[in-house]
Amino acid sequence: MATVRTQREIRQRAPLWLVMLLFMNLVIMAVDAKDSDGKQKFLRIWTQTFASPIQSASSKATGATTGFFRQIINFHSTAQENEELKKQLAAAQDQLRNANQQTSENDRLKALLNLKEKSEYQMVPARVIARDPSLWFNTVTINRGSSSGIAMNMPVVTATGIVGRVITVSPWASQVMLLTDEKAGAGAVVGQLGQSGALGSIRGRQDLGLIEMRYVSGLEKVQVGDSVVTTGQDGIYPPGLNVGQVVDVKNGTATQPHQILIRPGAGFDQLDEVAVLLYHPPQRPAPEQALPNAEKSKKP
Repeated sequence: MATVRTQREIRQRAPLWLVMLLFMNLVIMAVDAKDSDGKQKFLRIWTQTFASPIQSASSKATGATTGFFRQIINFHSTAQENEELKKQLAAAQDQLRNANQQTSENDRLKALLNLKEKSEYQMVPARVIARDPSLWFNTVTINRGSSSGIAMNMPVVTATGIVGRVITVSPWASQVMLLTDEKAGAGAVVGQLGQSGALGSIRGRQDLGLIEMRYVSGLEKVQVGDSVVTTGQDGIYPPGLNVGQVVDVKNGTATQPHQILIRPGAGFDQLDEVAVLLYHPPQRPAPEQALPNAEKSKKP
């Protein structure tokens, strides 16, 4: 019975095996089959045909991902380069600014040195170390005091004009009232000293940052651009120091004086180096104690 059943099963399964063998033969033939040129196998061709779209999509996705990360890396590198360039630019600007400041300081010091050589008065160079916190900086503090021979009311100048006068003195520092202060004053003349009759007095205009000149006769000729110098009659400033330049004139009459505004020659907005003139005004003769013909006759 067992032998009969085995043979029957073999006969039943024989067609299936035959089909499988034929299919395997077909597969082997397809694998080994080549195109008409005999160079490429059909299975490889069909495999590549079906795989190419997938490979293309995968390649694009991989390329896009790689490009995205590469772009991020490039952005980061570019940002670092920009930051480094900004630092280099800031350093270069600081160096240029320092160089300009040193050049300006050297020019001012040379101008003060020339002023000292040309001046007939002894002077002490000083540096501004503090400014009044008000709007127009009407006072400044310098780093020279009585230990350097500085005394009250000594004039302070730059190479371009009057700065002001000393109002307080300590051993190593002094306070200077600027010429733009309303309480500052001096005798001045428009034009050349000794040749012009446009005499008057000056005082600061704190509201304008300028200098006002008063009491100049309306009959005297005064124009914008005229220079103004000291007369020395105030007992503080020596004669001939530059005050500034006329910037505005309201002409007066025979009975009304001119109204004159002057721009200071000293640059108060960039006041760093100054010089204190060790100037002592000449002593004025004392007035006579008794006026002539003023004595009263004594009664007997």
